[in-house]
Amino acid sequence: MLILGIDPGSRITGYGVLDVATPTPRYVASGCIRLQDVDLPQRLARVYAGIAELIALHRPGEFAIEQVFMAKNPDSALKLGQARGAAIVCAANHGLPVHEYGPRQIKQAVTGSGGANKTQVQHMVVAALGLDGTPQADAADALAIALTHAHARRGLLTQGSFGGHRSRRRGSSWRDFQP
Repeated sequence: MLILGIDPGSRITGYGVLDVATPTPRYVASGCIRLQDVDLPQRLARVYAGIAELIALHRPGEFAIEQVFMAKNPDSALKLGQARGAAIVCAANHGLPVHEYGPRQIKQAVTGSGGANKTQVQHMVVAALGLDGTPQADAADALAIALTHAHARRGLLTQGSFGGHRSRRRGSSWRDFQP
């Protein structure tokens, strides 16, 4: 059973795919859908197309995404919400159940602190999945979202820690996705 985690953005959308068939989630893939400087409708179409391609490639059983948060810039928050909407519609159109988690909830689940910074999240994602390298920040955030959902499925979300066996994953790679 695979989970596709998405960190939505109107310029960069991170993705992470985890295998949760065993008690310890295993890394499958991660990367970023990078959106060139085109108008917003075209970027939204590319978010949708990129996620559709990921769904076709990996065939996840569930979809997890970060909830909207209030940004300092209202225009940025609106664009983020639109990118998020494109991702959710794509998942729904492919028959995937959609699960949403707030930023503080994700940070709490991955690092034990709802106020953790991006570097702390990246570090804990690497440790939890036994990765050989550090994924780009948006990809790490997407993996953190997938990890949060994996633990929510198992009833471990309130523990704030992953614990368990840490296996090393050799040959892990991150890639950019150009829909």
